[in-house]
Amino acid sequence: MNVFGLNIPPLVLDLTGGLCVLVSLYFLWAKSSTYWHWSNLSLLPYFLLFATGGQWMLAGLQVTYLLFGIHGLYLWHLEARRARGEIRFNEPLWYGVTWAASLAIFAYTVAVTDFGDAWNGVQFAAVTLALIANFGTTRRWAWSWPVWIAVNAVQAVYFWHAEYWVLFALQFVLAAMSVVGWRAWRRDERREVAFA
Repeated sequence: MNVFGLNIPPLVLDLTGGLCVLVSLYFLWAKSSTYWHWSNLSLLPYFLLFATGGQWMLAGLQVTYLLFGIHGLYLWHLEARRARGEIRFNEPLWYGVTWAASLAIFAYTVAVTDFGDAWNGVQFAAVTLALIANFGTTRRWAWSWPVWIAVNAVQAVYFWHAEYWVLFALQFVLAAMSVVGWRAWRRDERREVAFA
């Protein structure tokens, strides 16, 4: 791909995005807002990679991730300030934004998908599951992790087909990391219930 006169091989975009995602998950385990920065950083190389390959649903998913990333980062900021007793915020509004954005993006994805191509159906399944997982991540719900594992499984099939070998291999690493994250968040939830 040619970006501002610089020829960037798809493998470089693939590796750069993958590295950012791996770092982001490390911070997500700890529910650190630094997760959102690394996650958002991965979006540009992936957007360029998918746009170059004509995978428009997956390219559009990167834009969706950015919207969730900005919203999630700010929501976590508000929740941290609330936990410190500094502010109160309109929770129904901010949590409702997540629902509304998810439904709007899903409706748009359904409208633009050509289901005559079976591989578009695979992309659609990955996008739909990713929207659900992103919603859960924004709220720090432990069930988001198994949904991310399902996203990894569907994307592994697609990336094998598209011959994105780094992304294909990365799905197995991300799935394993998601198992670790799921256990950690479930442990946190049990602790919160015990102290409630």
